[in-house]
Amino acid sequence: MTRVLSALFTGCLAATVAGQRISHSTQNGRPTCTVYAGKNNNTDDTPTLVKAFDTCGHGGNIVFPADQTYHINTKLNPVVNDVTVDWKGEWLFSEDLDYWRKNSYHIEFQNHAAGFILTGDHIRINGYGTGGINGNGQLWYYDERGNSTVGATRPGRPMPFVFWNVSDVAVSNFYIDQPQLWSINMMNATDMVFDNIRVNATSPQAPEGYNYVQNTDGFNTMDTRNVLLTNFIYQGGDDCIAIKPRSYDITIRNVTCISGNGIAIGSLGQYLDDASVANVWIDQAKIVKGGAQDNIGNAAYIKTWVGELVSGGDRDYESDYQPRGAGWGSVTNMLFSNFQVFGAKAGGVISQNSGDNGTAAGTSNMLVSNIAFVNFTGYLDNRPTTASELYLAYGFELDEYRQGELQMDGGWRCAWAEL
Repeated sequence: MTRVLSALFTGCLAATVAGQRISHSTQNGRPTCTVYAGKNNNTDDTPTLVKAFDTCGHGGNIVFPADQTYHINTKLNPVVNDVTVDWKGEWLFSEDLDYWRKNSYHIEFQNHAAGFILTGDHIRINGYGTGGINGNGQLWYYDERGNSTVGATRPGRPMPFVFWNVSDVAVSNFYIDQPQLWSINMMNATDMVFDNIRVNATSPQAPEGYNYVQNTDGFNTMDTRNVLLTNFIYQGGDDCIAIKPRSYDITIRNVTCISGNGIAIGSLGQYLDDASVANVWIDQAKIVKGGAQDNIGNAAYIKTWVGELVSGGDRDYESDYQPRGAGWGSVTNMLFSNFQVFGAKAGGVISQNSGDNGTAAGTSNMLVSNIAFVNFTGYLDNRPTTASELYLAYGFELDEYRQGELQMDGGWRCAWAEL
């Protein structure tokens, strides 16, 4: 009898792990799904992950153990409510670039795409320092390296983690490694908290002076309200953080940006809609030239588009090859404080001429007001730069913006501005 029971138990366990690959239990009265990965990259773990979210994603727990690598060979968009995810293992996106280009979820803004979209309310994710997503981005970086210093991103390249239509979300101790495109992007989101997040996008294959990791933003918001980001580290080739249209009440503290374009408000006014942003506080930021790219743009900058429709040329997939610009709105109540800058091209920058084709400078419809750059220290790379080109602007403060300590040549130059 003992042998029979032992055989039955062994058979059930094998069916759970090798067949469904989901172990079911109850923890503190909540259904819990512990998910196990397939044996190799030929096994698409996406159906198993979707099943786990369907089963335990509504008032339950989902566990991805630390020793597991889950192969994401197809797209997924789970919808959840009241779920806790112990995300200790790694999701690894497949190498099938052709599949992703043809099948990723379309993101209308800038004609982008996503491979994983999470939707729902009351979501708790903890990576415990070991869990995260590997986008296999190095394949995309090299394939779309282009023939210029800025590369040639093509449609269909997916973001690895998009929060869409979400509220009351907390993510901690989590990483995104080698993202295909923007690393973490939230859209139609409220009450979002992120802590101890790391993003890395590097391409040692890129020759000196070339950026193969363009469009690998670290942390992006759009149509978002009430966001807190703390203890964030980014290394890559684009915006460390980008606060995009219709983002309100954003607080960011203790961030490190290695290479890339620094911390951005924008782009804004890129399309024919209200692109307003308000009430953003970014404090305790370290901006560092170094890493694989060994290049850093601005420490902090606001970028708005010209107020006329302009053509972006034949390679402008971000507008679906249609004219863009002429958006409107306001950028108000921004505080950039306690920045340590090491080798950036510029400290604080405000430009309202994005997309200018040589005829539309100074036409922006975006009103910029009540902006403060406070306590910027360190040094720049001493390249000549225009710190500010403004059209509709007023109410600026440079408090303890230590030009001497920043060792910045040229100072500030403002056009069309009321300071």
